Amino acid sequence: MTVGTAGGTVALDSGTRELTRVVVLFSLTGRLDPGRPSLGSLVDRFDFGRFALHLKSSEAVLPVPVLVEDVAPEELRLPRGDHGLDLASVEIAVLATPRGDITMALDCAFAGQTPPAALAAWLADTCFDRDRITLGTSALLDSLGGRLAPREPLAFGQNVHQLVFPGGDLENDLLGPEETRLPTLLNEIVYRGRLSTSEPPHLHKNGRTLSAHGRGVSVHAGWAEHVENGLILVAVGMVSALAVLQRTRLAAFETMRANEQAAAESPYEIRRLISRLSDGVNELQLDLAFGVEAYVDSLLIPEMVMEAFQSSLRDALGIPDSLDNSARMVERLTSVISARSAALQAQLAERDDRRDRTVSALVAVATGIALPPTLLLAFFGANASDVDNRRSIFDAHYLPAYLLAWLPFIALAVIGYLLLRRVSRRSGALLATPTAAPVPAPRSPSRPPSGS
Repeated sequence: MTVGTAGGTVALDSGTRELTRVVVLFSLTGRLDPGRPSLGSLVDRFDFGRFALHLKSSEAVLPVPVLVEDVAPEELRLPRGDHGLDLASVEIAVLATPRGDITMALDCAFAGQTPPAALAAWLADTCFDRDRITLGTSALLDSLGGRLAPREPLAFGQNVHQLVFPGGDLENDLLGPEETRLPTLLNEIVYRGRLSTSEPPHLHKNGRTLSAHGRGVSVHAGWAEHVENGLILVAVGMVSALAVLQRTRLAAFETMRANEQAAAESPYEIRRLISRLSDGVNELQLDLAFGVEAYVDSLLIPEMVMEAFQSSLRDALGIPDSLDNSARMVERLTSVISARSAALQAQLAERDDRRDRTVSALVAVATGIALPPTLLLAFFGANASDVDNRRSIFDAHYLPAYLLAWLPFIALAVIGYLLLRRVSRRSGALLATPTAAPVPAPRSPSRPPSGS
């Protein structure tokens, strides 16, 4: 399939390069403070050519650079050496999305020859042994952590994408007229030296330019630098979106587990649990909306050059299906929490109704047993010979009468307290772990199945 761009646009966006450029994108776990000062916008720091107008209008949703630093080539050390490649320059850039997700870009340029086998070995090292990459005398992420001061220690995530922009002889070999060597060259680079008999995946070539990619490596030849930077930004969005999807999936399972294992003894604790679960689900929805959906369509750079690579890489990474599945999981979590909230309201309404009935019964009983104290007070107020005017109504002589009159009230108060406490404590049963419903035995068939 050929990229459908007009001839003038191809001429404007095409170019040649002397040095092979490789940009390695690493997703990093942890988050930076969204309020951390940035180094300006992407458009201010990097050349995006004619795409800059699109990016300026979308600055609010784009990642911003929080660290851009040139490093001496000899300071970057791989676990298995340089594989015979001559590293000419290294630039490290750390980008943070508005949600605080981090992607690190390692931008390297190689002088001299870049044989496909050596380049594939270098790509394999920076992908599979990235934990062992050092910068000077320290591990790469330890060195970055001292500069960024993140909320938690930085660690490599699961996702890596490496963009190769061939230069010199490698570019000529890929864009040359000899088509027979093209599959071998591309497969060796895209699959990082692992043998593959299949055709180069997702290959787009129109003579002046070439793009091919797998899940982890993409090769783009013949493009101008501003197009290369646009392709890098597209890949940054895909790597960041995939990392957010994976984190969202794990967080959804943690929320489900918290919902199943939570224990609460009072309506206040139940409300607090529901509030905490709701806040967690809201964060998941924000992650899906502003950490994934914002970067997986062509709205940021509505150009066919970018859209072709974006849609192809998005499908290769399986982001649409993962996004749909994760969104359904979050929706079901929302439904479960809403159902629990509704059940809580019904339980509390039932509890209030039981409490009101209990209080009404206690008042009725109290009204009935109020007669003895009334008669006792009437006795003291009577002007009769049975009332000794030399004794006070608080005299111990009348203590048995007082006890006899007030004992029913004391018993009623104790019984009422116990009943109301029992009513209030029954709401804790709302969060009891549900027992598995018994599975009914299969019905016997009314007639034997056919063929028996």
